[in-house]
Amino acid sequence: MTPITSLDLTGFTEREPGVWTDAAGLVLSVHFFPLIPDLPAPLHEPQRLGAGLAQLVAGAGGGLIEAAPGSVDGVPAVRQLVKMPLGSRPGQAFLGSWTVPRAGSSTVVKVQAAEGATTGMREAMIMAQVGPADYFRPHPYAGGQPGGLPYHVGDHEQWDAGFPDHPLTLVRAALHRITPTITFDDRFKALPPFGGPAAAPQSLPHLPPPKRGWFRRRKDA
Repeated sequence: MTPITSLDLTGFTEREPGVWTDAAGLVLSVHFFPLIPDLPAPLHEPQRLGAGLAQLVAGAGGGLIEAAPGSVDGVPAVRQLVKMPLGSRPGQAFLGSWTVPRAGSSTVVKVQAAEGATTGMREAMIMAQVGPADYFRPHPYAGGQPGGLPYHVGDHEQWDAGFPDHPLTLVRAALHRITPTITFDDRFKALPPFGGPAAAPQSLPHLPPPKRGWFRRRKDA
């Protein structure tokens, strides 16, 4: 169970509690963690937050495409776009998420999709347009390349319209569509805000057990 009380699931089919898929291969999931959030910095320090997240993702072998503070249902949050190697076969998986941290807990909404049999076409076509010298860039948060998958302009949103079926395009579009439809239980919204890893309290505030049926499907958003 999560503190999410409403979420537009149009086009998605439930596969297990808290996990849905759609016809395009997207996987949507929601999570609640009754733990101090593991974010490397508070949301009001975006450069430090982005640099820390870039290092964490690179350490796992992936690449942070974007980390942007914002809000979900009026609660401060951070949006991330991440790419990871598939490992078992060529290609990448793309994950978009909102992490909504409070002082001693967090809610996460994730959308993810993976490349199919054809991989690298988006990157090759964009590199051919901009040229290799302008394709790879220093990471905007970490400086240079922090490791993992390289940062490049092929992942920028400006190219999505030219690649409507690419998993990164699908993940980004789904996250944009879903975000305004998310609402939280008032008890979660009333929890103390996340002040950063050094400011986290020793005693963790937890939500009381939710009532059954509190998560409902929305089709009108």
